[in-house]
Amino acid sequence: MENERSRIITQGPNRTPNRAMLRAVGFGDDDFTKPIIGVANGYSTITPCNLGLNTLAAQAERGIKEAGGMPQVFGTITASDGIAMGTEGMKFSLVSREVIADSIETACNAQCMDGVLAIGGCDKNMPGAMIAIARMNIPAIFVYGGTIKPGHHPKDGRDLNVVSAFEAVGQYSSGKISEEELKIIECYSCPGAGSCGGMYTANTMSSAFEAMGMSLPYSSTMAAEDDEKVQSAYESGKALMNALRKKILPLNIITRKSIENAITVVNAIGGSTNAVLHFLAIAHAANIPLTIDDFETIRRRVPVLCDLKPSGKYLTVDFHKAGGVPQVMKMLLDNGLLHGDCLTITGQTIAEVLKNVPTEPPANHDVIHPFDKPLYKEGHLVILKGNLATEGAVAKITGVKNPMITGPARVFDSEEDALAAITGNQIKAGNVLVIRYEGPKGGPGMREMLAPTSAIIGAGLGDKVGLITDGRFSGGTYGIVVGHVAPEAAVGGTIALVKEGDSITIDATKNLLQLNVDENELAKRRAEWKPRPTKYTRGVMAKYAKLVSSSSLGAVTD
Repeated sequence: MENERSRIITQGPNRTPNRAMLRAVGFGDDDFTKPIIGVANGYSTITPCNLGLNTLAAQAERGIKEAGGMPQVFGTITASDGIAMGTEGMKFSLVSREVIADSIETACNAQCMDGVLAIGGCDKNMPGAMIAIARMNIPAIFVYGGTIKPGHHPKDGRDLNVVSAFEAVGQYSSGKISEEELKIIECYSCPGAGSCGGMYTANTMSSAFEAMGMSLPYSSTMAAEDDEKVQSAYESGKALMNALRKKILPLNIITRKSIENAITVVNAIGGSTNAVLHFLAIAHAANIPLTIDDFETIRRRVPVLCDLKPSGKYLTVDFHKAGGVPQVMKMLLDNGLLHGDCLTITGQTIAEVLKNVPTEPPANHDVIHPFDKPLYKEGHLVILKGNLATEGAVAKITGVKNPMITGPARVFDSEEDALAAITGNQIKAGNVLVIRYEGPKGGPGMREMLAPTSAIIGAGLGDKVGLITDGRFSGGTYGIVVGHVAPEAAVGGTIALVKEGDSITIDATKNLLQLNVDENELAKRRAEWKPRPTKYTRGVMAKYAKLVSSSSLGAVTD
């Protein structure tokens, strides 16, 4: 029965008031037996990432209606990571993942919807929607809003994107560019609608969802403003109705093997460290065993095949032209690195979807490298452990000449203090910056450190200093950086015990993050340590700080 859930509110004499209200929003006599499909629309003028979602929602509605469903659109929130970056507002970014998940779950279950098509653009839209989808396990599909196209410098024509603007701040503060050049980069970096254009977090997660089978082939790398993106939203509506009729549920698609496929693709495309956090949370919602150590196991067997920003040359629009996610997946499948028997939202298996994809990337470009000539022989998302991170930490090593450093600690108890030191030219080559009390509980909210890392790059120190934090990193970050340090400072993790000048070793070749201080001294410091008072005592942040788990568990709240 296609309307198995919604019939509770549409059928029988006792539901006369329910039908009366539904008639007011467009239902007619023939619509009450149709499956009701929620369209969770993250449209917003807060951010260019979500600017075009209304157009996609309208096309998804059309596809659902033509396939025999009754769509109902409802809104969900977004927070703009790029705009909030480097401010107190960024603490709300990861929180928004939970709010999005809870809001979609709440709306769909309150209205007894038979399925849901979720549309999102900015970073937390993707995992938030997928967490809700996994919890509910009703027929569902994810539609990505699409990537932004690059801006172009008016003088030399070079590509610009939002990370160009972040790095320009460091270049300006170190005297490398003029104020006029800074303004030019600001004005030309973001030319229209779409999510940040490199293989940053939004494009990483959309690509991973396509690899997992929850989005249509090729849809994850389309540009937001291109006609094919609009068409894919329409086709997604039809595909969801087909899945409903075939009784394909999300947990038929989201499995241990399909999550392994997604993690494999994230490594092959050089994706964001945030994928670790988000897939731990998605697996938790789906009740699938997954640990941070599984990411290390997978990345050791997967080469990095794509030369994409932030550490590489190309943007996601270039990746799409080169064959996108299916091209990479075909190469991985042919070399035994994917589970080809995983089901997708199309009703086909991964192997069936990839059947007609070329075995090699086009020879006339170098966005996707041949499998036997990868950029890196192993994946770039390295899990580090040691006395500074007994539960684990995540390093991203693409674009790093030497993924190891031992140096004196420069300790900061907030992102703002660290950024002031960097832009004030107080950081020297060989330093290891420690930014703490920025974890899930300590922030609270686990802010991304794009402003400090971009300032480091802009100052020319990208491969000369290390940075560790119990916060996160933007998908736009690269360098000798380690995030997600757990246990975090707020719960008494070793990162809370670091003092100015202590020797710290980051060694990605040995999966090591170590504070080089005698154990007796550490025991003394631990005995003297006291937790800091909580800044937030009311509202969403207070609730979040009480509920949120360690980043090593996905920073989940249930």
